[in-house]
Amino acid sequence: MTLTVKIIVVVAALALLFLLYLAILGQVSRAGEAPGLVDNRLQPCPGRLNCVCSEHGDSGDHFISALPLPGTTLTDTIAALTGVVDSLGGQVVSVSDTYLAATFTSSLFGFVDDVEFRVDMQAGNVQVRSAARVGHSDLGANRKRVESLRALLQDRLAKSGQ
Repeated sequence: MTLTVKIIVVVAALALLFLLYLAILGQVSRAGEAPGLVDNRLQPCPGRLNCVCSEHGDSGDHFISALPLPGTTLTDTIAALTGVVDSLGGQVVSVSDTYLAATFTSSLFGFVDDVEFRVDMQAGNVQVRSAARVGHSDLGANRKRVESLRALLQDRLAKSGQ
């Protein structure tokens, strides 16, 4: 075997191992659930770059602004949040009076991300947290998802005249 063929075989084997690793991580991410509320607040992001949250801090890599309040009542707001989650391909997994948790699953490898909302009628906004269950970086996927949710909510607000 020539040196070139050996290099190609080694690179192909490494690529295959990497793809297998990603497939295993995708499978692992399916186990688990959203962290939920602690003291009626969303949990802060861990030290990884795969999470954004509006509830903690006002700067940094993890911070994202809260969402606009899309309804005049809790029921309207939860219904609007459910609608935008559905329209982006997410699945609502838990709902209470002021809290909604959803999951989004990537088409490639099936990575699961948790998106959580805490409605704060008094402050007039919706606190949001979006995080990957596994890995260190999500290449900005959670931030982009929250911004897509924000745009959909703003569309709803504009159409309803709020």
